[in-house]
Amino acid sequence: MIELSQAMQWRIATPAPQQFIERASDLHPVVAQVLYNRGLAAPEEIAAFFSDTGASENPFLLRDMDVAVTLIRRIVLAGGLIAVYGDYDVDGVTATAILAQTLNALGAEVCPYIPDREEEGYGLNPEALRTLAEAGVQLLITVDCGIRSLDEVALARSLGMAVIVTDHHHISAALPPADAVINPRREDSKYSFRELAGAGVAFKLAQALLRTNAQVPLSTTRRVLPENDLLDLAALGTVADMVPLLGENRDLVRRGLVDINAGRRPGVAALIEVSGQQLGQVTAMLIGYTLAPRLNAAGRLSHASTALDLLMAADMSVALPLARELDTLNRERQQLTEQVQMMAQAEVGDVGVEQPLLFAVSSTFPPGVIGLAAGRLMEQFYRPAIVVEQGEEFSKGSARSIPEFHITEAFDSVSELLEQYGGHAAAAGFTVRTERLPALRERLLALAAERLGDLSLSPEIYVDAETPLHTLSWQLCEAFEALQPFGYGNLAPVLVSRYARVVSMRPVGADGRHLKLALGDANGRVWDAIAFRQGHWVGRLPNTIDVAYTFERNEWNGNVRLQLNIKDIHVSR
Repeated sequence: MIELSQAMQWRIATPAPQQFIERASDLHPVVAQVLYNRGLAAPEEIAAFFSDTGASENPFLLRDMDVAVTLIRRIVLAGGLIAVYGDYDVDGVTATAILAQTLNALGAEVCPYIPDREEEGYGLNPEALRTLAEAGVQLLITVDCGIRSLDEVALARSLGMAVIVTDHHHISAALPPADAVINPRREDSKYSFRELAGAGVAFKLAQALLRTNAQVPLSTTRRVLPENDLLDLAALGTVADMVPLLGENRDLVRRGLVDINAGRRPGVAALIEVSGQQLGQVTAMLIGYTLAPRLNAAGRLSHASTALDLLMAADMSVALPLARELDTLNRERQQLTEQVQMMAQAEVGDVGVEQPLLFAVSSTFPPGVIGLAAGRLMEQFYRPAIVVEQGEEFSKGSARSIPEFHITEAFDSVSELLEQYGGHAAAAGFTVRTERLPALRERLLALAAERLGDLSLSPEIYVDAETPLHTLSWQLCEAFEALQPFGYGNLAPVLVSRYARVVSMRPVGADGRHLKLALGDANGRVWDAIAFRQGHWVGRLPNTIDVAYTFERNEWNGNVRLQLNIKDIHVSR
């Protein structure tokens, strides 16, 4: 097993050209370096990054948006039933809520539908489509799914339903035969930003509908819905789906956090309360680590309709019981994930770094947490990891991967073995006939060996800049805070300081897993530092160390101090 604290490689960014630093002289030099690292080199790009005017593009630049809006408005006017077919993760549930709320405001008869993870699986389910058609659905709108469901979309059309696919996942060789296909990744789209989450794409459709209705109101309109009222949902889905928090995604999340912290949506306010957090202090990181897991727990252990009901709740009397239910499910999810991780690790054995890809299969793995278990294995061994719940006829798997191995492209290479699959570079899910599992495992292992065999694989920390401890200041901390929201693609800046003097160290946490440090700099100042999950260093550190860390303020009992959040420690040389 890899001990990450001993195996991490520090990849320090190339210093920005001096000309760039001089051109950005109104910024702290370290902040200028961070922006350069993020690919923001032109003055107008930097200005746009800090602008409060928003980075939202015209939704009608998305291909087929005009077709979708026209079709939806026609169905609404005719009184037709519209189904919004979502997914059971946070991105899918928030996308479903965005369109359900929008369509309801326009006066539509809308039926939100989220499949059961265990019974129906990811994406469009043929039996569900037949049920919706029998219920009289005239228009099916997918959110966060459908882009690879060519046969299922064709089935829906044959059952008499019009179909609009909205999705953000990678597109296969052919588009589904829908009436409209809205995906920012389409090559024929004029939309410049391609990294929207499913909730982001749903928001753009809602935006187009609401702007059109403001100009030409439908006679069925029930109420005026400002598009900004949907930003909190878009922010939740965007953060939870781990799309890059740059460009329009960053803008959606930044503006959505304002509404989240104002407590305007009862369901979100209730979730914040039961998770022990406070309004006004919710960040993108807190969404990712605290709110999103609770929303996801519904789809993992029960049914995602609970999460949808929470987000659509009209008041706190309805929202609080649902939030408490999700909090309980999340605790169960945590325990179950630990169990499945141990079971999967036992099946993988002690292969560790000797095998290019980890593949664990069992009929006892609950499908709701196999993705989480795969993620734990990937982090532990730094290898692509696949965990499969084996069924009698069909098996369902979930994969998590490392940057060196694009997992969805790997599944493209073995697509003839799979019934269904989809995902991103780092995460994917699939369904396979159980009889094909041995062949799938063999092919993926061979592919991983081919692509990873010559690489020296070890986890890396991307370091934005190297700077002495004595150069840290409140000014720099506040300048970093202006770069928020932090998340995937826009991580909190990581700094490296060398030859820090260890003044004191002690274990903290109930099991001593964490390390509390006091570090001295060249000017004699002592800095607080915390190193989570690195308690094994207690009693082993030399007098001077090199540290990779994020620089932040720590508020405790009304006191505010600067703190180093240490990601990794190297012995100074």
